[in-house]
Amino acid sequence: MRKSLRLIVAALVAFAITSSIALAAVNVKSLPTATFSGATVNLTGGNFSGLGSVPAIATLTVTGTVSYQCANPQGHLSPGQNPVAAQPGTASQDLGNADHNGRGTINDLSATATAPNPAPSAQTVGCGGGGSTQWTVVNPVVTVTGANLTITQGGSTVFCRNYTGNGTGTAC
Repeated sequence: MRKSLRLIVAALVAFAITSSIALAAVNVKSLPTATFSGATVNLTGGNFSGLGSVPAIATLTVTGTVSYQCANPQGHLSPGQNPVAAQPGTASQDLGNADHNGRGTINDLSATATAPNPAPSAQTVGCGGGGSTQWTVVNPVVTVTGANLTITQGGSTVFCRNYTGNGTGTAC
C-alpha cells in the first residue's frame, strides 16, 4: 500500500514539475508591435511558440486622458485646463495555439479608451476660472497614453509587455 502511495505522489510531483516547465518554455519568435493612434492602440505581429495545447489568451488594456473644450454661456469655446482620466479600454484574443502545435499569433488586436460617462464637471476640467458654474464641457478628445499586453494560459501569466508609444514596448 505504501509503495502505491509513493508512486502516486511521485507521479503527481513529476506532472507538476513538467507542467510548470512547459509554461515557462514560451518562446517569443517576434515581439508584438504597438501603434498608437488617438484613442486606440493596435497590436500586430506577436508570434509565440512553446504554448502547448492549453489555449492562450492575449488581453490588451489601454489607458489615457481626455481633454475638453469649455463653452461659455454665449457659446464661445476655450480649451479646458485640466485633462481627466479616460475610461480604460480592453480587448482579448485567443492566440489559436491549441490548434497550431503550440504556436500562437496576435492578429490586429485593438483596444480603445473612451471619454468618461457622465462627463466631468466644468470645474473639474478647469473651465471659466475657480467656481464658475456657467460653463459646459464639450468636444472630448481622447488620447491613449499607455497600453499593457498580458498573455495568460491556464490562469497563469506567461507573457507581459507595457507600451507607452509606438514600438515593441518593455517587459513588465
